[in-house]
Amino acid sequence: MLLDSASLYFRAFYGVPDTVKAPDGSPINAVRGFLDIIAKLVTDYSPDALVACWDDDWRPRWRVDLIPSYKAHRVAKVVPDGVDVEETPEALVAQVPVIREVLDAVGIPIVGASLAEADDVIGTLATHGEGPVDVVTGDRDLFQLVDDARKVRIIYTARGMSNLELVTGDVLERKYGVRADQYADFAAMRGDSSDGLPGVAGIGEKTAAALLAEYGDLAGIIAAAEDSASGMKPAARARFAAARDYLAVAPQVVGVMRDLPLREVDARLTSPTTDQRAALDALSERWGLGGSLDRLLTALDR
Repeated sequence: MLLDSASLYFRAFYGVPDTVKAPDGSPINAVRGFLDIIAKLVTDYSPDALVACWDDDWRPRWRVDLIPSYKAHRVAKVVPDGVDVEETPEALVAQVPVIREVLDAVGIPIVGASLAEADDVIGTLATHGEGPVDVVTGDRDLFQLVDDARKVRIIYTARGMSNLELVTGDVLERKYGVRADQYADFAAMRGDSSDGLPGVAGIGEKTAAALLAEYGDLAGIIAAAEDSASGMKPAARARFAAARDYLAVAPQVVGVMRDLPLREVDARLTSPTTDQRAALDALSERWGLGGSLDRLLTALDR
């Protein structure tokens, strides 16, 4: 099981009241909510191994160089020679180190990579992992990783933890009319305002799906748009011509990386040792983790 960590702790932060505080009065709602999310996932899906995938770089410069608008509206501060600061509530920023500290104490590995987003870490681990893989995220861009043959599926959280959606290849075909291997091309054409991706003006989901059904992939669509004998309607041909520069780079930006050089970790889920429990008891007392940590430990003990 691969966790899109930022997606989940943002959900926890906004889903748990900010009246949930540590003994010193500091907010602890995101930490407790995140632990409850993991406890539910472990209880309901019984993964053998679990990795918390991390945004070491939430807005990699190489993606911005290709499409400058990429996540630009979410930048709080530009850092010329480093990682731009994402616009994040201060109360959440303060809790992220605590989340990492608790994960370390529990024994759940955190994996990130330089110049890469959590999506890229997930893409690499899902591609090279052995056995079935569940990816937990609220980001539909990761639908491109779905692979029924290899039993890679998405546990989609957009409708809340009490209404999780299991996304497989069949689900994608029913919902969007595209195969999983076409999803990245579909997403590039559709665009995504939340990521600053403009898409192809005038090409919505239904049109994008119809074009993929007719021409197979984005390369085939572009070739048809440039071929006057292809039979593509003039209006669509004009839209793709106008989006030529965007489409030349969008697949690289939208597509997740699948071959990052990641450090090896032991991600097998086990019941915490006596020493780990002592450290967790100290963390629980300091931060007031209470029932949230108890529920996670119970799930791990099972």
